[in-house]
Amino acid sequence: MPRTITVKGMGNAKTSPDYIVISMSLEAQNNDYDETMELADKQIDYLNASLEEIGFEKKAVKTTNFNVRTDYDNVKDKNGNYKRVFNGYVCSHNLKVELDFDTKRLAQTLSSISKCLAKPELTIRFTVKDPSAINKDLLKSATINAKEKAEILCEASNVELGSLLSIDYNWGELNIYSHTDYSLAEDCMAMPMAKMSAIEIEPDDIDVSDTATFVWEIK
Repeated sequence: MPRTITVKGMGNAKTSPDYIVISMSLEAQNNDYDETMELADKQIDYLNASLEEIGFEKKAVKTTNFNVRTDYDNVKDKNGNYKRVFNGYVCSHNLKVELDFDTKRLAQTLSSISKCLAKPELTIRFTVKDPSAINKDLLKSATINAKEKAEILCEASNVELGSLLSIDYNWGELNIYSHTDYSLAEDCMAMPMAKMSAIEIEPDDIDVSDTATFVWEIK
């Protein structure tokens, strides 16, 4: 059985954001199921209309999560006992719209959404349009890092690094987003379009890391 050395390589990559993801959360509630769904449908119509006004196609607004649930309140009766009281149906709809990095276009989009009667909750994140390039850089960096470690360990141990025997890598989804937080208070969403200006911002670089495990034969 050959002697081996196992090394975990750490890859690091950094890039500037070139893409914006606006996540929107809508919630409709009513005691009647059909009324709840009708209200939820109207919210989507309002949101789509506000975005179509500034050039977004209807298909640009993507659903990321859709949920309908019953809601109950815990109410204390005259004897001090709690009981569940039906409070209606709740429809939660999470959506997103994406655009190239452009602060003026972002301000225009937020301004249009602010006039929308649906009044969605917003989360704005900065990312990259094509994550494949940064993924490749990460894997290359992890490979180089692992081999450098293996060579140092072999040299210090007076052995020679042999053939690469195996690579173990977990193909999980990476969180390729900038740490920059762009938030808009609820009262700002009620401002007229003319008062919402495009502030020039430069989001923090996206800094991600990943690991892979390599096994070499040692001679």
